[in-house]
Amino acid sequence: MKMKFVAKGSLLAVLVLAVVFISGCATVPPVDWNSRVGSYTFAQAVHELGPPNRQSRLSNGGTVLKWFLQPAGGAGVPNNGMNNGFGVGQSMSVGLNDRYLQLTFDTNGVLTDWSKNY
Repeated sequence: MKMKFVAKGSLLAVLVLAVVFISGCATVPPVDWNSRVGSYTFAQAVHELGPPNRQSRLSNGGTVLKWFLQPAGGAGVPNNGMNNGFGVGQSMSVGLNDRYLQLTFDTNGVLTDWSKNY
């Protein structure tokens, strides 16, 4: 018995939705920062992660960038100061349990070191 055109279309739609749903559940693998040392640039970091929460110059001319993430127990999404729920006159203090990513760049803007607390 042949399937009607509508039944074939419905079956195809269900299969497409199932594939989209399953692929949407895939997680992104964590970044291998060790492989980026020596090749990842300051510009790439700002493009990928957005503006850092803190930036400081080192005595050797290098730069340290720090991105604060949601507090421990959060989803791990970068918090770059946008829509963070702080009002006028409020500030964000940094504690020992705060989650962050810190990248250190040399004078040429190339990643030399990194650390994270998450």
